[in-house]
Amino acid sequence: MASAPFVRLASAVVEAMGQRLEAGKPTDEGLVLRTGDDFLYAFLEDPSRVSLEDLRRLTAGDGRPSARVVVLTPGRLPPLLAQELGRGGATLVEGARFAELARQLGLGSWIGEEPRAPPAEERRLLPSARQLDDVMHRARVWLEWGVPALALRFYRQASDLKPEFEPARVGIGRALLALGLTDDADRQFDEVLGAHPQDVDARLGKAAVLGARSRPKEEVALYRQLLEEDAARSEVRAHLIAALVDLGDWQSARVEIEAMLARTPEDPQLRFLHGVALERTGSAALGAADRDEARRLGLTYDREAVLCEQLGLPPPPRPVAAVAAPPTRGRAPTAPAGGHVAAPPSPKPAPPRARPRPARPSPGVRRAARKRK
Repeated sequence: MASAPFVRLASAVVEAMGQRLEAGKPTDEGLVLRTGDDFLYAFLEDPSRVSLEDLRRLTAGDGRPSARVVVLTPGRLPPLLAQELGRGGATLVEGARFAELARQLGLGSWIGEEPRAPPAEERRLLPSARQLDDVMHRARVWLEWGVPALALRFYRQASDLKPEFEPARVGIGRALLALGLTDDADRQFDEVLGAHPQDVDARLGKAAVLGARSRPKEEVALYRQLLEEDAARSEVRAHLIAALVDLGDWQSARVEIEAMLARTPEDPQLRFLHGVALERTGSAALGAADRDEARRLGLTYDREAVLCEQLGLPPPPRPVAAVAAPPTRGRAPTAPAGGHVAAPPSPKPAPPRARPRPARPSPGVRRAARKRK
């Protein structure tokens, strides 16, 4: 049976997220809570002791089907169980992310840490404005981290705090779309546009809905329409590039990437993407140079590997750490009168080794910039 402190922590997390509880049930592994918006939150105290059957039983809750299962644990779920959750469409918040969620909600002391003090500049805000700002920040963070189930909860909490706050209402649509709930997202964007027909973020959401419904040409057309109205909207151009890459239209994507690079020439991710576009349009040498320039500008190996995976490219070669030359024994050679030091004789070169054949890139281009269901 889960410990009483863990059950209290799980209840406090759900309450701090502004959830309306419909039902709750303690289990041997933790606590299962169903909320008013039909989410099922399964808290696991010690995931190392959970079997696959335990997990299926836990997430089944009270027997009512739910497509929105969120499993939360301070530990780490075994990889096979985490994969099983992912295949079932569930959301997993574990380890450091669970601790971060508790800290965000002011529950740091419940996990043995002190709550974070708000930055000094935020203390000048009215309490209601500060609370709305905090909730919106949490929503954006979880959406960026790829946990739309929690992002949706926080966007809804922000909308409850200020019902006419358009960024929260648009955020709800984006989180719904990321969860694969395309029809719900479409209705949400329509509601925003009904009150504010020119809201750019809601129109971007409508375009993303078209893409999710496998209508990429209409999606591209809507992005181009938005750019005709305001060519300076860099976020619109970024969405357009992603849609063009989805279509495999690298020639058009290259034009748009170069338009963005003209404004931010030292953006490492844009420089990398430009290098890929050059390679795809027949300029392999220039493309390789641009990818090297992206690394010089600060593109890390891990980030490059993620970009390559999104674009269906083979993983980049791992950087080789420089090996320092061994110190020479004895006294350093003295320069002769002419001022030059004779170079030591070169060692006999080793016989050439056969190079491994480079991996062939997979055909086509995977969807980039977002995952669609």
